[in-house]
Amino acid sequence: MFKRPERNKARQKRHLRVRKHAVGTEERPRLNVFRSLNHIYAQIIVDTTGNTIVAASTLDPEIRAEISNGGNKEAARKVGQMIARRALAKGIKKVVFDRGGYRYHGRVAALAEGARESGLDF
Repeated sequence: MFKRPERNKARQKRHLRVRKHAVGTEERPRLNVFRSLNHIYAQIIVDTTGNTIVAASTLDPEIRAEISNGGNKEAARKVGQMIARRALAKGIKKVVFDRGGYRYHGRVAALAEGARESGLDF
């Protein structure tokens, strides 16, 4: 039987539980991760104003030129490195990590490690 919608509902419930505690402020915005089967997306968001400051994904032309598949750990690491470079250029050094209800494993962990390697602190 096809269980995907039930899994996504459970993930969304976990994400809401995490969001009660992970709030992005001006001093420490939130690094949000969304994962699909073929791509991974990251945004740095200030929740008090509702603004997205920086975004990166495997659909960006700079990353797309380097990778063949957007749904693997190497692509996620490159997205993490890119979001960290863009955040540091905007003067953001510390963030709150929001894993989006996903397990801290695989592509989500690779994105976080890439961001840490490039200088983000969380």
